[in-house]
Amino acid sequence: MKRKNLVLGMCLLLTSPYAFAQGGKAAIEANFDEKESLSHFRYLASDELMGRDPIRPEIDAAARFIAEQFWKYGAKEIEDANGFYQHIPFRLSAPPKKGEITLGDVKFEQGEDLLVLDGPAINGEHELVVIGHGLEADYAGKNVEGKIVVTNVGAPDRLSPSDLFAVGREKLALAQANGAVGIIEMYNIPSVPWNLIARSLNRTQLTIDQSKGATTIPYIWLKDLSNTHINAIGKGQVKSASLEVVGKVNKDIIGKNVVAIIEGTDPKLKDEYVMLSAHYDHIGVGTPNAEGDSIYNGARDNAVGTVAVINAARYFAENPPKRSILLCAWTAEEKGLLGSRYFSDNPLISLDKIIYNLNIDNGGYNDTSIITVIGFGRTSVDPLIADATAQFGLETTADPSPEQGLYDRSDNVNFARKGIPSPTFSLGFTAFDDEINKYYHQPGDEVDNFDLDYAIKYWKSYLLTAEKIANNPERPVWKTGDKYEEAAKALYGNN
Repeated sequence: MKRKNLVLGMCLLLTSPYAFAQGGKAAIEANFDEKESLSHFRYLASDELMGRDPIRPEIDAAARFIAEQFWKYGAKEIEDANGFYQHIPFRLSAPPKKGEITLGDVKFEQGEDLLVLDGPAINGEHELVVIGHGLEADYAGKNVEGKIVVTNVGAPDRLSPSDLFAVGREKLALAQANGAVGIIEMYNIPSVPWNLIARSLNRTQLTIDQSKGATTIPYIWLKDLSNTHINAIGKGQVKSASLEVVGKVNKDIIGKNVVAIIEGTDPKLKDEYVMLSAHYDHIGVGTPNAEGDSIYNGARDNAVGTVAVINAARYFAENPPKRSILLCAWTAEEKGLLGSRYFSDNPLISLDKIIYNLNIDNGGYNDTSIITVIGFGRTSVDPLIADATAQFGLETTADPSPEQGLYDRSDNVNFARKGIPSPTFSLGFTAFDDEINKYYHQPGDEVDNFDLDYAIKYWKSYLLTAEKIANNPERPVWKTGDKYEEAAKALYGNN
């Protein structure tokens, strides 16, 4: 009788969720629910969510769905969060109905060689003053009270598209603080075509609101590729501008990062966090394709990544590793990496406690035998990543298209800049080719044409990769000489 009871007890133990408390591939296989994972995938990329645009109401349904899964699986709320949310003050700014500026005998028009990016309507004649790049040091000895500040776009060491927007917001705040009535940045970067910029920005924009509820001032870009106009103003040949900006729309909205934690098991290592992240937004509704489909479902970009983070909540709640897990679903990546940038600047977990960020972002795949890690070769845990993917029959490869600048185009870069080792765990691709572009930011990016067997391998590989890093006794570090190594020393200390 005792022998029967012992056998029965062993059977119950082996079928319990704690049977594989040590984790590993066997535990992941035992925990994984294919049907539920695919159901999450189908819902997040469904037509009902209308492409998960951060400025549409459906984004709140997506955020609520992710938060409910975190709650259901047993992940915990972070202190100082709003439940499972980090609220973000966003500012929505739509182009004016009419935008014209005249400098001397030259007229600029909205969408052609003028972009009104933010701020209220403005009319009349206003004095101009040039102050270099519009940074704090440029204001020394300058009186800009009641004038329009004119600057070069960007900053000497910040000329990437994402940098232009970020530093522009800083300049806007400085101009307003110094009493200016507006700021005009002269766009003079030939390497980034103005026509591309104009198409992208002559539409509704979303930014992080730095005004803290205060009324802002007009923020404008003018095309000046040869520096003709900024030089004329600087030399006093053009002293004022005539402006007519009518029908400018500005609106405050609240965005939501979805965040949670799972406490680690090691008494010391649990104070360190491995951040698992993916953006859950996409680009919404746009131009119809040949079939008349106008909903950009974003299955590859990035519902598949969001499901990976949801699966991590389920798995690690039942199989906690030694280090703690920080789960993050970012909003507004498609609007300029805004959700992750807000968290990196306003962290709910001290950044020096986050020892690694295993981010997910995707454009698509053209090889289902591999996992492509953007940033592979740059951190000390490459062997752990390669081993984890190999256990599910996949090979890990590095970024095949460095010319695309993918590392600096996803949420991971906001944490890399702070010093946190932060690669992006992507679907397998060997080139940014026609197969990728067929789905990247297209209405055809749907679950129905996704290789679901590959999705399952991808999700499982991500879990094992995260677990190996979270259990590894050695903290991840940047490879010697990496451009973010110095930031890591500042964040974590030289040791």
